[in-house]
Amino acid sequence: MNKEKSNLAKSPFLNRAAYGIMYLFLIIIAIFQIFPIIWLFLFSLKNNQEVFNMSPFSLPAQPKWENYQKVWTEGNISQYFFNSITYTVVAVVLTVILASMVTFALTRMNWKGSKLVLGLFMVGLMIPVHSTLIPLFNTFTKINLIDNPLSVILAYTAFNLPITIMILLGFYEALPREVEEAAVMDGASINHIFFRITLPMTAPVIATAAIINMIYNWNEFVFVNTFISSDSFKTLTVGIQNFIGQYTTDWGAIGATLVISILPILIAFLILSNRIVEGIASGSVKG
Repeated sequence: MNKEKSNLAKSPFLNRAAYGIMYLFLIIIAIFQIFPIIWLFLFSLKNNQEVFNMSPFSLPAQPKWENYQKVWTEGNISQYFFNSITYTVVAVVLTVILASMVTFALTRMNWKGSKLVLGLFMVGLMIPVHSTLIPLFNTFTKINLIDNPLSVILAYTAFNLPITIMILLGFYEALPREVEEAAVMDGASINHIFFRITLPMTAPVIATAAIINMIYNWNEFVFVNTFISSDSFKTLTVGIQNFIGQYTTDWGAIGATLVISILPILIAFLILSNRIVEGIASGSVKG
């Protein structure tokens, strides 16, 4: 009896100690995650002399806020910024809608060849991006899509479809079929079931897939650098090269461009973070 009381007395202390260690560990991880962003922001407020002659961890003597104005106006970053937003948003919408349709057909319909189609999409996960550059370049040249934003959007959509379908599969398998069966009994068409019933029910996992696609599209460099030559169609990742010269490089301007480039993704992640966690948790448990 005494031993049981002593164990009960110790358990709250052990629980508090365990939670304390866990929170301490999470705080350390958060510091390591946040510090590079803070360092990059301070780096963007320095000039070349401060970058090379002062400690990397030192504060700027006189913050160069004009670096942001310089890259936004003189560096044409505003054009690159809106190009990145356009390509990213259009490609994400296309990818999510097409992947949802494919996943709906694979999980909600019985038809021959469904497993073969799913296997073909999963093979796409194993194809290296760089191995397709020459075939894609030749194809886009023949259909006059080189130096056309459509070439980048199509490439983003095609390469993101396999991973998006894989994310959606687990969630679709866990969805109750009773709601759709009731809709069929009421005379609802396939289009009505998909757009009015199934698609709204998958909002959490769609948010997860959208943010993953968004991060990939926003940070992508190879496709834009290969298919786009006009300055008016370039994105932020390629536009950073404007501040790298043969003899001098404006490091403060590069830092300001990088800060501008991470802000949209950071804001989107903060807004959709709850949806992302909900989608991951819902898609990982069936029933």
